[in-house]
Amino acid sequence: MTPTAQDGLLFGIYPGGVTGDDAGGLADGPPDDPARVSSALDDLQGRPGRPFLVRAYATFDDDTRPGTPHATATPADAARYAVRGRRLDLVAQYRSGAGDVDGYCVFLRELVEQYGEVTGTLQVTEEPNVTSNPVLDGFYPRVDEAIVRGVPVAKARARELGYGHLRVGFNTTPLFGPAASFIGDLADRGGEGFIAGLDYVGLDLFPDVFRPVAAPDLAQAVEGLLRHHRDEVLTPAGLGHLPLHITEHGWPTGPERPAHRQAEVVETVVRVVARHAERLGLSGYTHFALRDADSSGPGLFHRFGLTTDDYTPKPAFEVMRKLVEQFAGDAGWKTG
Repeated sequence: MTPTAQDGLLFGIYPGGVTGDDAGGLADGPPDDPARVSSALDDLQGRPGRPFLVRAYATFDDDTRPGTPHATATPADAARYAVRGRRLDLVAQYRSGAGDVDGYCVFLRELVEQYGEVTGTLQVTEEPNVTSNPVLDGFYPRVDEAIVRGVPVAKARARELGYGHLRVGFNTTPLFGPAASFIGDLADRGGEGFIAGLDYVGLDLFPDVFRPVAAPDLAQAVEGLLRHHRDEVLTPAGLGHLPLHITEHGWPTGPERPAHRQAEVVETVVRVVARHAERLGLSGYTHFALRDADSSGPGLFHRFGLTTDDYTPKPAFEVMRKLVEQFAGDAGWKTG
């Protein structure tokens, strides 16, 4: 289900302990504790049966072999968390240095076959507009082709298998200036078949993380960003009818980044999304991340969690739990 604004927001979270950084590496630390992950997910979801997404990443690269099971890269064995009404928000990353789009399309079909029953949303590629970082898909050749061919392939296989609940989309980071044409160029290249296979578009946004935003200006900045993406990016591309899902948002703690400020940022951003959901066609919000990669780590990317790396809640955890209770849709998963 990708709810409409009238149904309430579809919430989710990435529960893994690995985070990509801005230098092409990975920030990691203690291994995930599945029992504590499950308990935290239960707390955030609020009640069994409430629609809730568990974000997970599976990677296609030049070593991926067709015809074999594809494990989620992070969190490991993600399907174990798709219980009690939760479903996966499965990100199919494209990291083929050889530009193997044919192989990626096979990979997508096999992901649908393997995980489709427990997957709510399947995201084709991750941040394909970002070309400078090898942990993101825009770094790899033919990523545009992977999207416009991959979306219809994944949607067709879901229909063939009767997974009417499975929604297929892609995402980007915010797009400004000449980059604002990125989605329109995809729509032009993919044509009607690509557009018909899309159920949503995702947006990763991290205000006040990489560029500072004064606290009094944050709500207005987030609203402006969302309006820009709807009115200046999606609508001119012919995709203005599609729901927009916040596929990643977070704010790390650390030196000069106090935990109470993280809680304030989370509350501000989610309330802006909820307030403008109907006007801007915002279907949901997925938080990045449940836990710190490494709470003692020196880098910005080590401490995005709502909890520390031993699952001790930060103030933002309780804030998020209350926001889910207030704004989440409770209609249940629908097919279509």
